[in-house]
Amino acid sequence: MGILPGAWRRTAAGAGLLSAAGEVAPTIFAEMSALAGRTGAINLGQGFPDEDGPAEVLDAARAAILEGANQYPPGRGIPDLLHAISEHQRRFYGLEVDPDREVVVTAGATEAIAAALLALVDGPDDEIVVFEPYYDSYAAIAALSGAKLRTVPLRRPDFQPDPAELAAAVTDRCRIILVNDPHNPTGAVLSPAIREEIVRLAQRHDAIIVTDEVYEHLAFTAPHVPIVTLPGAAERTLTISSAGKTFSVTGWKIGWIHGPAELITAVLSVKQFLTYVNGGPFQPAVAAGLRLPDAFFSDARDRLRAKHDLLGAALAEAGFAVHRPDGGYFTVADATGIGGGDADAFCRALPERIGVAAIPLTAFVSPAHRDDYRGLVRFAACKRPDVIAEAAERLAGLAAGG
Repeated sequence: MGILPGAWRRTAAGAGLLSAAGEVAPTIFAEMSALAGRTGAINLGQGFPDEDGPAEVLDAARAAILEGANQYPPGRGIPDLLHAISEHQRRFYGLEVDPDREVVVTAGATEAIAAALLALVDGPDDEIVVFEPYYDSYAAIAALSGAKLRTVPLRRPDFQPDPAELAAAVTDRCRIILVNDPHNPTGAVLSPAIREEIVRLAQRHDAIIVTDEVYEHLAFTAPHVPIVTLPGAAERTLTISSAGKTFSVTGWKIGWIHGPAELITAVLSVKQFLTYVNGGPFQPAVAAGLRLPDAFFSDARDRLRAKHDLLGAALAEAGFAVHRPDGGYFTVADATGIGGGDADAFCRALPERIGVAAIPLTAFVSPAHRDDYRGLVRFAACKRPDVIAEAAERLAGLAAGG
């Protein structure tokens, strides 16, 4: 009998973190960032901004530290942030959320997802349905919960799921449909018809919908529509978001989850034994951010869209086939036409070849579907315009045979 418990091994294996020798392998994100550091490459791999957030939010954090907000906050979150989240949902989506019973502040969206899945999955007979490619923590938490992960591929060119494949994946064994919209890594936004189908299937099979909406204010083509606003969704939907992407403070790890009080109580029962609480002085700062004028949110969206345009033009000029994103931090491009049919090998060579780091989309998919995404590469657009411009000059070397 091994020293390490089976749950740990299941989780690490499910997340692709175990090598053949049973050792923990670095994630592709850590690997590419380290390679960028060694080679001096511009890091368009990991999705973190290289600019600080709005002064009002940073100043509020400084003030909170000086005013002594440095001890444990309440388990659900400080009341001001709970109320700010409720106000935000009413202001942008017309939702009425009880701040005292239907909201919990978490250590980023990742903890909210973990607490929700661990609280609501009953065991190995349950299934969690996700759209593929998927954020890498989904597989790890599904494995830790003991549930089976069932994937529904997002099909090119618009990265939407096939309704028939979605319907086949959601059965009476489905406990949770886990939705990321706007989507990382593809930049897709689900169509109204697919959102409606998710709700219909959840009702039919008595499943819970858990939505990861961290890019909600970074949807480019139309205002974001939370699934919880659809008829019949509210009673079975947990909505997750965070401050990191909206306010460019990814290191603060302040997220939240809201939904029916009964479900939120179950989530809180797990969350309190994960981090208990976090980010005391950051919570009032995020409350201040959520109350910023509408112009802040629209300007943030427009600035990021302009960065995507700059990056997309550079990628097209270098010979990539570019998938224009509808939201989020990332632009996906097909490298097949310039010798990148194996995106994994292509990305590992790219930093030394031209001085730019990126991530192969195969890092976000299960082995069964890797061939469907083999030539696709994800580039982060959440960088300063001058950094993207320098990356564009380096990418031009591909077109020149570099």
